[in-house]
Amino acid sequence: MTAQIIPVPVFDLVVFGATGDLSHRKLLPALYWRERDQQMPSGSRIIAVARTRFSTAEYIAQIEAACREHVPADSFQEDVFARLAERITYVPLDVSRDADWSALKAALAGGEDRARLFYLATSPDLFGPICRGAGAAGIVTEKSRVVLEKPIGRDLASAIRINDEVGAVFEESQIYRIDHYLGKESVQNLLALRFANSLFEAVWDRAHIDHVQITVAETVGVEDRAAYYDRSGALRDMVQNHLLQLLCLVAMEPPTSMDADSVRDEKLKVLRSLRVIRDGEAVQKIVRGQYRAGAVAGRTVPGYLEELGHPSRTETFVALKAEVENWRWAGTPFYLRTGKRLPTRVSEIVIQFHKVPHSIFPRTAGPIEPNRLIIRLQPDDGIQLALMAKDPGPGGMRLRLAPLDIRFADAFKVRYPDAYERLLMDVVRGNATLFMRRDEVEAAWRWIEPILEAWRQSDEPPKPYIAGSWGPTAAIALIERDGRTWFEDSQY
Repeated sequence: MTAQIIPVPVFDLVVFGATGDLSHRKLLPALYWRERDQQMPSGSRIIAVARTRFSTAEYIAQIEAACREHVPADSFQEDVFARLAERITYVPLDVSRDADWSALKAALAGGEDRARLFYLATSPDLFGPICRGAGAAGIVTEKSRVVLEKPIGRDLASAIRINDEVGAVFEESQIYRIDHYLGKESVQNLLALRFANSLFEAVWDRAHIDHVQITVAETVGVEDRAAYYDRSGALRDMVQNHLLQLLCLVAMEPPTSMDADSVRDEKLKVLRSLRVIRDGEAVQKIVRGQYRAGAVAGRTVPGYLEELGHPSRTETFVALKAEVENWRWAGTPFYLRTGKRLPTRVSEIVIQFHKVPHSIFPRTAGPIEPNRLIIRLQPDDGIQLALMAKDPGPGGMRLRLAPLDIRFADAFKVRYPDAYERLLMDVVRGNATLFMRRDEVEAAWRWIEPILEAWRQSDEPPKPYIAGSWGPTAAIALIERDGRTWFEDSQY
């Protein structure tokens, strides 16, 4: 069984970087699933663009192998892939060659009145040149939209430059800055949880919530992304976009509607309310680490420096304490952490409520734990509410923490689209709610910049941690100084 399918209009999708890892792992498999669920309208076309001189047949063979690898074997259907393949045309293109742009224009001929999507699955350095080339080639129509993959720059200045270059060709309403975390089912369910249930919105503030934890943990190392990752690090790669976007959705005020700008206006207010972490504060509120050799999931793995092959001060782990200085959240800390080579792959948001002010139960009943709301983004999407309950049986009152558990796959008995499937179809519809606006991206960089500057001025290298652990011991001290602890047992 599948989720309800909402039709979309006929479209042309141009994928730049079509031979890259993102296209193979995510974009083309996502299009396969949309084809399988019959959401791809008749006549829609996929124009795959990259520098490599392939024929269309050679490219389709490459994509078939990728889909067979990333789509479960029992879900891969020959006839579905054949329908997808009929839509694909491969166009070799070097941004600097006018003749290549002419070939792309010819491939798009006849689709001037339909939605035309340019997906830039490339290095951010190419965003500007590609957009200028598309504008000069005359292939940007009124119904065109451009999708930008993160990262949008590596600091505020480069983000502004990229936004200016793209904005010189496309209107802001045509620019879709994608963060795939916002397309996850659980992230959208966070909005439903808050704004469709009076039970939660009534207690969603500093008076009832003690603190919030946001964790995005990975078991993998840098692998084939070493060159990119060493220029980026965990702060730029994960905190500046994924974690801050999740923080915004937790902390934002109720928007007036689900209109794209209403939602993004409220997220922007949160980013502008974040207390800036400067200089000496960085030592107290931020921990950066770098993994050493160790064991993950029973397998011995090398350290970051061994994988990289040369010395580096790039962080593979960040934990920090953020504070939202507004009326709703003043005094309620948000603890964020992310890292590679951690014990388990998990992304979750933990809302920790205050303890009850007074216990009426005897000591023999046991301690009363605070309630927790856990929103699991991966690997098993779901929501868990931890409540105090009586332990069944005779012998008096004994209390224990018990979970109310909703796993979406079990609760709804459907296969729902993954993040890229949903976000691609949102671009076709022209729905920008789950995409970042320019001022959001730049506000996030403005908050990150003082941290980067504090690190540049410090002689202290990232703190080492053993692969398979939860990061440096300083990350534990970061939260325990406040009388709290990291949540690491979600009972899923």
